[in-house]
Amino acid sequence: MSIIETRLKELNIELPPVGEPRFAYIPCNRTDNLLYLSGQDCRINGVLMHEGKVGSDLTIEQGQEAARQVIINCLAVMKDYLGDLDRVVKIVKLLGFVNSAPGFGDQPYVMNGASNLLIEVFGENGRHARSAIGTSDLPFHTPVEIELIVEIRD
Repeated sequence: MSIIETRLKELNIELPPVGEPRFAYIPCNRTDNLLYLSGQDCRINGVLMHEGKVGSDLTIEQGQEAARQVIINCLAVMKDYLGDLDRVVKIVKLLGFVNSAPGFGDQPYVMNGASNLLIEVFGENGRHARSAIGTSDLPFHTPVEIELIVEIRD
């Protein structure tokens, strides 16, 4: 078993199967040694774990749970593409969008749910540059959407 898969098992994380995109895009795209992941949401078995705006419909803690699930879904996309998560050299950049209630400004706290899991899984190689952006809505009213840029090895 690979190092990263062992870590996932220790964290009681089981990666879900990766479904086919419903629209005209691919889940990830590689150029040289970089893997660009399309925006992922917090679906579990095709259903959003939370829905709505953080700061009115959802608490910061629920937003963090959603962000953590988004990373689990990102890991599944990477595993599906790479075959082995030990091919990840490091997480380069996380771009996080938070479906925010008017006046909500704690997007960085929400994104910590994602960032902390990446560090738990990849250690220092999980530390990354990050943007946490508030938006008035997201597709299907998901509370969080995340894109990743990941350095990989052959």
